[in-house]
Amino acid sequence: MSEILKERRELDPQDQWDLTRMYASDAEWETAFAAVDPQIDAMPSWEGKLNTAEEIRGFYDAYTDLFRTLGNLAVYANLRLSEDTRAADAQSMEARITAKYVRAISGIAFAQPEILSLPDETMRKILQDPRVEPYRFVLEDLVREKPHTLSAPEEKLLARFGEVFGAPKNIADNLMDADLVFDPVQNQAGETVELSGSNYILLQTSEDRTLRENSFRSFYKTYRQHINTFAASYSGAVKASVAEAAARHYSSSRAMSMAGENIPEPVYDNLVSAVRGHLPDMYRYVSLRKRILGLQELHYYDVYAPLTQGISARYTYDQAKQMVLDAVAPLGEEYCSIVRKGFSERWIDVYPNKGKTGGAYSSGSYDSSPYILTNFTGTLDSVSTIAHEMGHSMHTWFSNHTQPPQTADYTLFVAEVASTVNENLLIEHLLSQPDMDPQTRLALLNQYLENFKGTVFRQTMFAEFEREAHAMAERGEALNPASLNALYEGLVKDYFGPELVMDEEVRYEWARIPHFYRPFYVYKYATGYSCAVALSEAVLREGEPAVKRYLEFLHMGGSAYPLDELRHAGVDLTTPAPVNAALDKFGRILSQAERCVEEVERQTKK
Repeated sequence: MSEILKERRELDPQDQWDLTRMYASDAEWETAFAAVDPQIDAMPSWEGKLNTAEEIRGFYDAYTDLFRTLGNLAVYANLRLSEDTRAADAQSMEARITAKYVRAISGIAFAQPEILSLPDETMRKILQDPRVEPYRFVLEDLVREKPHTLSAPEEKLLARFGEVFGAPKNIADNLMDADLVFDPVQNQAGETVELSGSNYILLQTSEDRTLRENSFRSFYKTYRQHINTFAASYSGAVKASVAEAAARHYSSSRAMSMAGENIPEPVYDNLVSAVRGHLPDMYRYVSLRKRILGLQELHYYDVYAPLTQGISARYTYDQAKQMVLDAVAPLGEEYCSIVRKGFSERWIDVYPNKGKTGGAYSSGSYDSSPYILTNFTGTLDSVSTIAHEMGHSMHTWFSNHTQPPQTADYTLFVAEVASTVNENLLIEHLLSQPDMDPQTRLALLNQYLENFKGTVFRQTMFAEFEREAHAMAERGEALNPASLNALYEGLVKDYFGPELVMDEEVRYEWARIPHFYRPFYVYKYATGYSCAVALSEAVLREGEPAVKRYLEFLHMGGSAYPLDELRHAGVDLTTPAPVNAALDKFGRILSQAERCVEEVERQTKK
């Protein structure tokens, strides 16, 4: 096996996203970049005037137009940088638009404190004025956060620290995506295989255990060599969050992060408690994996190994597109037609190349189509990733085509729902195929179990890591390599149980999790997946009524609080019931997988 990454110019442009629908060229972007300065410079002129419905409406119109333009510029720069993180021109674009964003935010820092300083009676009358109707929800949400909004000079000062607060993430991103170099590794046949951040997980899914182990040890050897830098950057990110929470009079950085979406903290703690209550099922899964692989010891580099030949099947990109379309068919023709549009209009940047950002994401601005970055390798997981990211993009599409700019952005709390609905529909579609042999069925069930493992169990483990790391900083404890390694290692032991051998390298895994630099985001994967289980099952069970509720949810964007939007779709996360129901399904899928293993073993003995 030899995995050689190509330079981007060597790939077929038809397999790359088409950014010309945003800007025809980088030169056109530069023209638009320069032209936005007058808008930024005009914003401070509103200071001292925000005391009537007319002036507030005028300010928000100008604000919306400005940040709509900045959003276009920022998304394009970020997409260009993702293509090749080594590219100096893209790095420059990203840095300059970030600085301009910070300048724009600094220039409007007066607005929220000024509006919130109005007498309550004046604010009530303004909220009832028809002139502010397009911004009523925005203003009501602003009033909700009044106790945590600082004075105008203080808000302006905090805004000016935007780049400083973002520096730890930038340091970690550059280290991971551009600077880390991994030693090549050998497979069982003695062939040399290139190792990179983008192909590491692919190598961990190889049937070649020698390759899995060698890539695992090489990968974390490099992280260990830089662990002091990673610890310093993460400590800086946590301390920045803790400092801002204290300045804004929140009880903790977690309370501040969750308040932005109006999510009660018990939602987080209920998730952790529910998942910990179902850890015996995860231990069963670890044992089943060890049994199928026929190993005396199960190591961390075995947790992604394929359990059957079926899971090692490879698919072309064209096959992947059709599989996704077949899977989402229950959501109706309108939904499917837009998915087809995304495929034909090159929303997707498909294959890995040297310097390309690893992983996958969906992005886009209000005025652009959605864009999807993947590093497609032909595995079933890669197909699932396309379904996942297309779910994000469809949520964005419906929101942007229904809501005005000020309420189009859905919150992070609901962001993972649409993506995992698509993942679940894909697996359910594949499992519904007739005359399936036990090994193929086991492969699909294992993919389902892997989705639960990665999205509910692991993300909740990450959520516990974040909760404790931030609490440690708030108690004045050091966030150094020793403390962070020990915290992470202990959680892995708790979540995967006694059957898993704890290799020394495991303790460094926290350093490669980029979401830790977006405080208290990862728990939303787990809550989102739990909601997605409920919604996808409702779609398949009820048909049109559930589809209608779900599509209405996708159209809501950010026009309501996320818990209210989910209730509209049919899920209530103020109770632990959705999480427990999802984990109960994990147990049922696991039981099916265990029966498949027994059937395979019986057939093997014949």
